[in-house]
Amino acid sequence: MLEVCRIWDAAPHNAFTDLLWHDGCWWCVFREGQDHVSDDGALRVITSDDGGVWESAALLTWEGGDLRDAKICVTPSGELMLGGAVRFGQEPPWTFQSVAYFSQDGRSWSEPVFIGDEQFWLWRTTWHQGIAYTFGYGCAEDNRFLRLYCSRDGRSFDTLVERIELGSYPNETQIVFGPDSTAYCLLRRDPEHGMIGVASAPYTDWEWLDLGVRIGGPALAMLPDGRLVACVRRYYDPEYRTALGWVDPEAGTYEEFLELPSGGDTSYAGLVYREERLWVSYYSSHEEKTCIYLAKVELP
Repeated sequence: MLEVCRIWDAAPHNAFTDLLWHDGCWWCVFREGQDHVSDDGALRVITSDDGGVWESAALLTWEGGDLRDAKICVTPSGELMLGGAVRFGQEPPWTFQSVAYFSQDGRSWSEPVFIGDEQFWLWRTTWHQGIAYTFGYGCAEDNRFLRLYCSRDGRSFDTLVERIELGSYPNETQIVFGPDSTAYCLLRRDPEHGMIGVASAPYTDWEWLDLGVRIGGPALAMLPDGRLVACVRRYYDPEYRTALGWVDPEAGTYEEFLELPSGGDTSYAGLVYREERLWVSYYSSHEEKTCIYLAKVELP
């Protein structure tokens, strides 16, 4: 650990982050609200030239809905794409719809575009060779499975794999691609162990291995040397915490190597490898309330 600092704490609850380096500056996105689940959820965008001093660039709200789990990426045309999901309804069973916003400058954003199917949460989008890939997970009692989507513009998504069943409740994911175009997917399952999935183009046939540990809020990055590093929430050992670990997709293992300052309501990281450092955005409630943190880590 080289450095860790709190970069945002304006709302009562600040959580569910993602991180991006684009066009000469940093972009961090996350949800603001009264609580972990509350009807006032909004997506905050902040930016920084150096990762030290941050300012707000935008706040996206939804009247009558709870915006959740901001994720940010860049389309092949150079647009910023901000994804999330809106939760409708005051009491369970809730209805969910994935949405995306687009921007040229990170400050002015388009109207929301509904993406994917209703009651499927397209949790994080990854672009590869001009195509966007994302797993959606079912949010209703009768659709607890994964559905793989793809898109050429980030606005209209087609179903690539209709149904992948991997236990009681497969949900949050991140896909990364190797230099040979092999796809790797880190998956959260509840209440079971996390998994690592591997597939070759056209990504319709996946092999899944049990990692042997429970994880939440999976974030995955491939380093220039081909290693896979993950940031996850660890459960029940003995308390929640946010940790970094190595993922071996051949052995199906997760080996923790660094616990970040964290506790309680925590995790949901964004990972960027830049200037021979791993930059990690995440949230935690180990200091006063849930706040947004940025860590810089030197990797061997």
